[in-house]
Amino acid sequence: MNEQTPPTGLSEAQAAARLAADGPNTLEAARQRTTLAIALEVVREPMFLLLVGAAAVYLLLGSLREALVLSASVVVVIVITVVQERKTERALEALRDLSSPRALVLRDGVERRIAGAEVVRGDLLVLAEGDRVPADARLAAVNELLVDESLLTGEALPVEKRALGDGAAREGQVYSGTLVVKGQGRAVVTATGAHTEFGRIGGFLASLESEKTALQRETARAVKLIAAIGLALCVAVSLLYVAMRGDALDGILAGLTLAMAMVPEEFPVVLTVFLALGAWRIAKRGVLTRRMPAVEMLGAATVLCVDKTGTLTENRMALVEAYVEGGWRRLDGRGAPSHALAELLETAALACELEPFDPMERAILQGARRAAPRAERARRSWRLERDYPFSADFLAVCHGWRAPGGEGVVAIKGAPETVLALCALDEAARRAALEEAGRAAGRGLRLLAVGEARWHAPQWAEDARAYRFRWLGFVALADPLRASVPAAVAECRRAGIRVVMITGDYPATALAIAREAGIATDGAVLSGEDIARLDDAALARAVRGASVFARILPEQKLRLVSALKAAGEVVAMTGDGVNDAPALKAAHIGVAMGKRGTDVAREASALVLLEDDFGSIVETVRTGRRIYENIRNAMRYLIAVHVPTAGLSFVPLAFGWPLFLFPVHIVFLEFVIDPACSIVFEAEPSEEGAMHRPPRDPRRPLFDRAMLATGLGLGLSVLASVTLAYWWALDSGRSAGEVRALGFAAIVFGNLALILANLSGAQPLLEALRRPNRALWWVLGGTLAALGAAIYVAPVASLFRFAPLAPGDALVALAAGVAGVLWFELAKLLRRPRGRAAR
Repeated sequence: MNEQTPPTGLSEAQAAARLAADGPNTLEAARQRTTLAIALEVVREPMFLLLVGAAAVYLLLGSLREALVLSASVVVVIVITVVQERKTERALEALRDLSSPRALVLRDGVERRIAGAEVVRGDLLVLAEGDRVPADARLAAVNELLVDESLLTGEALPVEKRALGDGAAREGQVYSGTLVVKGQGRAVVTATGAHTEFGRIGGFLASLESEKTALQRETARAVKLIAAIGLALCVAVSLLYVAMRGDALDGILAGLTLAMAMVPEEFPVVLTVFLALGAWRIAKRGVLTRRMPAVEMLGAATVLCVDKTGTLTENRMALVEAYVEGGWRRLDGRGAPSHALAELLETAALACELEPFDPMERAILQGARRAAPRAERARRSWRLERDYPFSADFLAVCHGWRAPGGEGVVAIKGAPETVLALCALDEAARRAALEEAGRAAGRGLRLLAVGEARWHAPQWAEDARAYRFRWLGFVALADPLRASVPAAVAECRRAGIRVVMITGDYPATALAIAREAGIATDGAVLSGEDIARLDDAALARAVRGASVFARILPEQKLRLVSALKAAGEVVAMTGDGVNDAPALKAAHIGVAMGKRGTDVAREASALVLLEDDFGSIVETVRTGRRIYENIRNAMRYLIAVHVPTAGLSFVPLAFGWPLFLFPVHIVFLEFVIDPACSIVFEAEPSEEGAMHRPPRDPRRPLFDRAMLATGLGLGLSVLASVTLAYWWALDSGRSAGEVRALGFAAIVFGNLALILANLSGAQPLLEALRRPNRALWWVLGGTLAALGAAIYVAPVASLFRFAPLAPGDALVALAAGVAGVLWFELAKLLRRPRGRAAR
């Protein structure tokens, strides 16, 4: 104990004072946006401001009905956005495991069970098998204490702890979040909350900024450019209207209409909708999305960094092999075991504790229960009379059992060098056995030697070294590979994604796991010491040829991710422990394991595998690639559809014709067609072979020249055909309501034709329509029904200033809309023999 903590622990008054001074023993949760904050973000959006401005102009003009319609549109925009954002906030909050571990402390000399959040500095913790350590603490007393520190260090094997005088050495400390797997101990708390090792790594994440994806950055640039052009044209149209027609308010309304037609608010909407629905799709496969752009970015990943313990492996020990009668036997449950194998497993089971918590002993008993049922019967019917405990100078567990007939049996298991030294073996046999143990360790196996001795005296020997043991063989344990990993790694390889393993384990173990998983092992294995000797530039070169990194410290994981990014890779990082969190946040895409992952790892990640199924990440990659291709198709459509909409806000003014597009018409297009078409493109199935080609170059712009040229060309051709139809209607002497209805119907038909033409940049329309897409037919039907209501239902038609169209005029509008995309369909047919066109 230190001088601040008496043997009876703190008093309740001392604990209350320290809790008030230091705060609760918890990590600070991420701040949430309030509903008001979300609403304030909405009112700063350009489309919102334009709608408000247009409604104000209508009020000044005395058009109350139009003003009310636009005001209702404002409310719809706010409600939809706030509801969507609040759902996202609630989903993120639901991810956190808010339950605090309980802690047993000694206060005023009495043991008390309290919430982990109430533990304070100086508290005397009482630790036992199965306890989660609630805070960092210095050990004051131990009894065979083993602690699983895998969440901090990445090591699967538990660490032996000792009570040291100054507590400076790591074996004299226990750390928040770790698990006691064996023994008991008492410890004085030295740090709580953010000041613990667990909290320090979590606090370090605050210094790392999450990057926007390239798609987000490029879309933002495009939106700013188009918005600037739209603002300039808005001012120009308003001034031109005033100059030509002398009406300032109508000029402002014409300018606002053009601005609403040009504002590219659909661009970020498409990203949001596509990524949100993509997140919903992968959630059904057990992947929770915390940051939606990461779904698309994962489709461009070139390197997937994985931690061995708990990610590739199950983070549990299992009995996998046995060395008996001069050879290795796999313990897969197939066939009856030989007498020698059954004897080996029975003896190993007898050398386990009666109520084991150590993961290796539990694995041995589970394996013996399947292969050697007599072991379980012996443990129930025999009497354990002597226990020779594991210690620093005796690396084995030895038990003396008394059989019902009175015969004594001594079972021992432990480190090969300890057990073999006690067995009746000559030097050559002992050396050969140790060499075999070394080779097994090189395969990533944890080896225990097993021996047996018979004892006929009524009194047991004081020292286990007094027995003459017979060596029975080795039992080999391993942290088994997850069943889904090899197939997932192979799929990643076919998709052009390099899988890289980063672990704190030894190189031999790392290589063995990498080979079993199918990770490339032809390059050099870089160790933590190797990395420490390299500067950043040299490390960026070295990571290009290595796929296995061993004996890596937590801060080196972050450095490796940074080196891979510097080498031009798009990096995805999977992990579950606290030690993974900084690298998870620094990577382009962080993927946390959800079942046993820590809060800090999940908070640092963009994706969470809820079932810890590594294989589900492959489906997420597939979804990401599908999303990107469909986003390109949707963006090409949006570029095209803005051209006729904006053009027909300006062309009538330039030619002296009456205007026929007003804000209410733009709202119709925005709320009926544009959001719906985003759903249509998102629902398009993935292309064949999407997972059999390399990732796209992240430097390739979304809005490349080919896509911009195609989109603008489609838009201009639809503008030309609709303009001709509008001119024809004007020249034919039809009423203003009929002319306006025919022109608007032509725009709507052209819009639908653009949707159909852009379903694929390479496949002709008839082929594209063969793919199942129910959303397409709902959108086509719904839009046509809304258009019919706007033209033929009198109250709605009066709002839009339409008059009913004759069937022939409706066919003219249809022909005008479709004619604008025919050249693109013909071009796709002509390109077919030369293979798939660039998209």
